[in-house]
Amino acid sequence: MAESDLVGELEAFLAGHQPELIEFRRDLHAHPEIGYAEHRTTRRIALRLQAAGLRPAVLPKGTGLLCDIGGSGDDSPAVALRADIDALPIVDEKNVPYRSLNAGACHACGHDVHTSILLGTGLFLARAAAAGALPGKVRLIFQPAEEVPGGALDVLAAGGISSVDRIFALHCDPRLEVGKIGTRIGPITAACDKVKVQLSGPGGHTARPHLTADLVFALGKVITELPAALSRRIDPRSAISLVWGQVSSGSASNAIPDSGVVEGTLRCLDDSAWHAAPEMLKDVVESVASAYAVTADLTYERSVPPAVNEAVSTGMIAAAADRVLGPPAITPAPQSLGGEDFAWYLESIPGSLFRLGTREPGSVEEFDIHQPMFDVDERCIAVGVKVMAATALTAIGGNHEADSMIADASPADRVGSVHVVRQSVGGVTLAGPLLGGYSPVA
Repeated sequence: MAESDLVGELEAFLAGHQPELIEFRRDLHAHPEIGYAEHRTTRRIALRLQAAGLRPAVLPKGTGLLCDIGGSGDDSPAVALRADIDALPIVDEKNVPYRSLNAGACHACGHDVHTSILLGTGLFLARAAAAGALPGKVRLIFQPAEEVPGGALDVLAAGGISSVDRIFALHCDPRLEVGKIGTRIGPITAACDKVKVQLSGPGGHTARPHLTADLVFALGKVITELPAALSRRIDPRSAISLVWGQVSSGSASNAIPDSGVVEGTLRCLDDSAWHAAPEMLKDVVESVASAYAVTADLTYERSVPPAVNEAVSTGMIAAAADRVLGPPAITPAPQSLGGEDFAWYLESIPGSLFRLGTREPGSVEEFDIHQPMFDVDERCIAVGVKVMAATALTAIGGNHEADSMIADASPADRVGSVHVVRQSVGGVTLAGPLLGGYSPVA
């Protein structure tokens, strides 16, 4: 599809469908469903795709779906576009007509926007396929349970990226104005794991700490020394961060307790540091336990790896945005220490996630994601459809314009594969949702 034709076709499509997509988003926002409960959301998406002549396939657990568009053979180029469909267990505090009707659930991360954009992109590409203007296959992935997380692994287990060459996604960014997108080569989001340290030892009276294991003092050493040790034993360029969020021990001011626990999250942008962290934490915990004569149990719960954007795929997004929005729309995206389970797809095939501006131009409001007041300027939906559709066409059309957009690519844009199952590593208990023996393709 020629550049002028694509821009004109997208404008014509959105002139007729933008109100529908905004209404679809508002309906999802009013009826949010948390991870693995997205039954209504899945039905709404499936019915609209079926009405367009497509054949969506619901995932085995009953929420989320896949839908292929175009493709004439096994050797056709294929790309996947992914949107997450789940909401957060947060109360919606906005005073808007589409405020959440489901108590304790809210689309406070923009997944309703992601879903509406992918639906619109799919409808546009279906028209292109019917007109013979889609030179390959596009797979739509409406993924459940990103916030849990685990939904990405369900898609992978269901063969969701089989025969797919590349994958793309977007995420709302209230720091960017509508009409802007943010791209980044390399890590864009972080690994996000849970860490729990439980100490135990003989308690006693605070007047005689020498006759006890001074457990609260030892717990304080764990709290301060684990983050400090990581900052010295792992390359600081890994951007590793261990922050505690909960600590509990004791019930009386004059009694030394016999147990205590501290829990927090470890976040990291570097894959090798992510793998090294459990063993390193184990060493420090054992050192503290030995010094203060307490027994320590470390539980390290894997969540998601860093999301590492591949250079060529990122260049394709930039080339597509340049094509349909113009060069001023593209801005560098900062790294985030938030987690994103799109990372699991990127462990298996090349791909990239970009940031979509959702802030009203000139607005002084500073809404962040995961907040009860989160909302978007809904003009961002049309921008997202334009970029996602153009990215898909760029990727399957052999458009080499992307090559000029990756001049600043890092030589280490891809990381190795990861195989995580329930196991014990050097005495550290590894737990989490990754227990099915799934092994990403290198």
